[in-house]
Amino acid sequence: MAFTLEWSEEALEDIESIATYIEKDSPTYAKSVVSKFFEKAEILQGFSELGRKVPEFNDTKIREIFVYSYRLIYKLNEDSILFVAVVHGKRLIENHQQSITKQSSQ
Repeated sequence: MAFTLEWSEEALEDIESIATYIEKDSPTYAKSVVSKFFEKAEILQGFSELGRKVPEFNDTKIREIFVYSYRLIYKLNEDSILFVAVVHGKRLIENHQQSITKQSSQ
């Protein structure tokens, strides 16, 4: 079953911030990183449970896949996947925890 992909405003803002930061050094690499987020997202349409359960949450529906050093966090719904945040692997997820929980309950 192919899932519909949905993006939260927060996740898109995270990607935009990442691109802006990388673009300072390499516009080409910034485009490559952004493209990779969307490529990985498309893979999930057919393999929704490919990612692992996010360790900080006790919910098997909140999952993540890695894109370079970033955690692409998503919520599995009945027939859709909602991308809720993109967090650098070295950053604490607590800064995004409220938005992830809010998006996940919708």
